[in-house]
Amino acid sequence: MAGLTELWLSTGIYALTASQFIMIMVGVLLLYLAINRGFEPLLLLPIGFGAILSNIPQAGIADPGGILYYIYQVGISTGVFPLIIFMGVGALTDFGALIANPKTLFLGAAAQFGIFATLIGALALNALPGFEFSLQDAAAIAIIGGADGPTAIFLASKLAPQLLGAIAVAAYSYMALVPLIQPPIMRALTTEAERSITMKQLRPVSNKEKIIFPLILLTLCILFLPTAAPLIGMFCLGNLMRESGVVDRLSHAAQNEIINTVTIFLGLAVGSKLKAETFLTVETLGILLLGAIAFSIGTASGILMGKLMCKLSKGQINPLIGAAGVSAVPMAARVVNKVGLESNQHNFLLMHAMGPNVAGVIGSAVAAGVLLALVG
Repeated sequence: MAGLTELWLSTGIYALTASQFIMIMVGVLLLYLAINRGFEPLLLLPIGFGAILSNIPQAGIADPGGILYYIYQVGISTGVFPLIIFMGVGALTDFGALIANPKTLFLGAAAQFGIFATLIGALALNALPGFEFSLQDAAAIAIIGGADGPTAIFLASKLAPQLLGAIAVAAYSYMALVPLIQPPIMRALTTEAERSITMKQLRPVSNKEKIIFPLILLTLCILFLPTAAPLIGMFCLGNLMRESGVVDRLSHAAQNEIINTVTIFLGLAVGSKLKAETFLTVETLGILLLGAIAFSIGTASGILMGKLMCKLSKGQINPLIGAAGVSAVPMAARVVNKVGLESNQHNFLLMHAMGPNVAGVIGSAVAAGVLLALVG
């Protein structure tokens, strides 16, 4: 009889708490969004599965000694996984559109305004009961506005590791919802005539320019913002491998095997931080709300900068491309193209939007470097 009692006490049915059950259902929801809805499946699927594993009672998978604990310590706590993914993103990125029209760099920079506006908003939430965000917490939350998952994870691991799960889920969820969030903002802030503006075809960019660009970018980082060097440096390395043409095997590996393998472990490590006791708090709701606000402000500020540039260029720039300044590559650029075609069937903005889109990747990394320098 005692043996049966011990067996019963060791079952998940007995040990499962209501909060653990809720978090397992959150994991199931993330799996549903990834599989059935196609929302950022490469990250949401392993994150959702990691959330389920980390909330299995008595299994200790995310506790010291468990596999998810070690994956987190090796890859996230050290900041290694986000940096390796940034190398892969660099290898996948073509800077041709940005080099051909360098003015779009201002659109990528303007879209980062949401980050700093949200930092203020996170600190303002401390006036409400239940919220106790430090300056480091607020900075980590604010980076969600850059719509760059690896950057958000990297900064959160440095400044607010206890909030990493909520920040990562918010960042990737809103990146997946770009086609739903951005179009209403784009239509509200632009006129039909502005959305119909057709932009001139971009000039051809030489391979030599593409090779020089990451080297110039890294040099500027070294001189002015060394705290952003981990992100910018790995990004430039990946891009240089792509454009140099002499290490195709390394470039292919960075674009495929390496980034895919690390993405699996990154997702599981983030999922390990979705344990019931740390995720089910009022602060998590605040992070999700602030993430939506950050993303919306980033989109709006990019469009408003686009409107200003449109006026200064006497109608040569379609303001819609400013929405691509958030670094959800390439989804934001595709959304810009779609909304532009709604107003003008001959208005193909995809390549023009890729300029501010890749500028947004640089901008979010720079913003992370600034925040690390100020509050790290």
